[in-house]
Amino acid sequence: MTENDTVPAEERRLQAETFAERERLAALLAGLTTQQWAAPSLCAGWRVREVVAHVTMPYRMAGPDEFQAALAAHGFDFDRYADAEAHETTERLGDAELLAIYRDNVRHPWQPPGDGAAGSLSHEVIHGLDITEALGLPAVPTERIAQVLAHVGTKNLAYFGTDLSGISLVGTDADVRIGDGVPVSAPAKEILLGITGRRPLPS
Repeated sequence: MTENDTVPAEERRLQAETFAERERLAALLAGLTTQQWAAPSLCAGWRVREVVAHVTMPYRMAGPDEFQAALAAHGFDFDRYADAEAHETTERLGDAELLAIYRDNVRHPWQPPGDGAAGSLSHEVIHGLDITEALGLPAVPTERIAQVLAHVGTKNLAYFGTDLSGISLVGTDADVRIGDGVPVSAPAKEILLGITGRRPLPS
């Protein structure tokens, strides 16, 4: 029995999707101009290069102790820490260096604490959209977005401050439904962008 045999099939599937999304995004990033790297992303206050710095952060950390120390230095406010870390990193590393780090870690096993393989896929897909939507590049495949939406729960909605009271968001291009109220139909991509605060919720 190999180590991979002990990993549940669903986790292996989600991990494979995460690796595929990293490969897809790395190929798109390789074709960007300097102006595109400096363009605003959908993530408020971040250019494309800050988004890439953020998604490479787990690969650049020495370990949990370094992360906890850095988090403590920012009052255990993750958003504040992530923003500072992303800007500090883009001052220190060039675009080509960031891309190299991302490419070298396409198959990295990192998972967000407490969120598992679904959290890794969500991280890549959401931040990938921050870049591709801002630059008008090909979006994440709809089926991959649907897999992210299939794992959205109340904790995720609360993190983004999303209130779905009275409505449910129903995919027009994928088998997706979030919420329990009056159905509001929209493409899966617009649902994900809406619940993560990148765009207004479909109405």
